[in-house]
Amino acid sequence: MTSAQARDIQRDAAQAALAEPGVAALQPTLADRLAAATAAIRPTERSTHLPAAVRVERLTATPGWRVEVRCMLHPGHRALDVARRVRERVRTTLTSNPTRQVDRIIVQVTVTATATRGRASA
Repeated sequence: MTSAQARDIQRDAAQAALAEPGVAALQPTLADRLAAATAAIRPTERSTHLPAAVRVERLTATPGWRVEVRCMLHPGHRALDVARRVRERVRTTLTSNPTRQVDRIIVQVTVTATATRGRASA
């Protein structure tokens, strides 16, 4: 696995998850917060930070990828329904790219919180 492949998959998975209705944001981690703080200090530098809420790893037993997406929901959305739709959207996005050869892809979605008035509650 090249790091470029993993970054492309991570970026595409994050965009697909965020495009699903009901998803408020990807779960921020300490790395995300540090990247945002750095961007605020040095606004002229372009950030290439990808959200840590999307993890990508190459499967070792069989050819393919494992993608984990951690997201927060808007209020009023059922976690199970949104998680299923996110999983399907991410899988479809990653397998429909003709330049990417994907033998097998496993997508795991975890809903970590529900956003309420700009804040998240666990």
